[in-house]
Amino acid sequence: MPSLKDLRNRIASVKATQKITKAMQMVAAAKLRRAQQAAEAARPYAERMDAVLANLASGVSGDGPALMTGNGKSEVHLLVVATAERGLCGGFNSSIVRLARERILALQSEGKTVKILCIGKKGYDQLRRQFEKQIVDLIDLRSLRQIGFENADPIGKKIIAMFDRGEFDVATLFYSKFRSVILQIPTAQQLIPAEVPAGGEASTAAYEYEPGQDEILATLLPRNISVQVFRGLLENAASEQGARMSAMDNATRNAGEMIKKQTTIYNRSRQAMITKELIEIISGAEAL
Repeated sequence: MPSLKDLRNRIASVKATQKITKAMQMVAAAKLRRAQQAAEAARPYAERMDAVLANLASGVSGDGPALMTGNGKSEVHLLVVATAERGLCGGFNSSIVRLARERILALQSEGKTVKILCIGKKGYDQLRRQFEKQIVDLIDLRSLRQIGFENADPIGKKIIAMFDRGEFDVATLFYSKFRSVILQIPTAQQLIPAEVPAGGEASTAAYEYEPGQDEILATLLPRNISVQVFRGLLENAASEQGARMSAMDNATRNAGEMIKKQTTIYNRSRQAMITKELIEIISGAEAL
């Protein structure tokens, strides 16, 4: 049975933790609004670029650019796993890593070669335990306060340069798509060859392009990879803050319940000690 001093220290410690989790929840809520606006603003541009690419792809003659059609092989896969740089955000990082791990094991069971490019330290730390030899690089974004296109563009160019050197055949981006504070969806999006949506307005609308479609694709496809990486990072930023806000809210509630429980135990122990002392005093007085 812990002493009263131990119980008081325990209650004070939990109260201090509760203050920290409450503060982190408020900070995450403030950051979430800005991150959510950025993610939602990037969606129409990325979706419209997909539509333009689909329209251009329908009119391309011949084999088409390698970034769109691939190199005809699918033996080496590059998995670009984007996670957060920090923890304390519930299962946000683990859900992305779990999806990537499932894909890695599935590809390896088919005899494919897998390479991993990590964006974010938390994903790197988890994947390193099992797939250290497959990790080719880690991109650290801890110094950035806000993600911009100028941060995503070098990553897109790095992926294209690796493809041009023949280091992989298929590239897939893993990130978490933001839906709400309590719902973030782990997503796998193929970057190379580009996934061109079929059907809808993209394939039925007729446009005339100047210069030619092949020239436009040669410029648009590399930019599209950077845009999709940028969109994934923005979705991740919003999902991270939403997950952190939810996790810290749960932690604050749990701390409150623990404080009530420990306070009840403290009061009962204190009352038992007082009762015991009174009994001893009364027993001593009667003995006299």
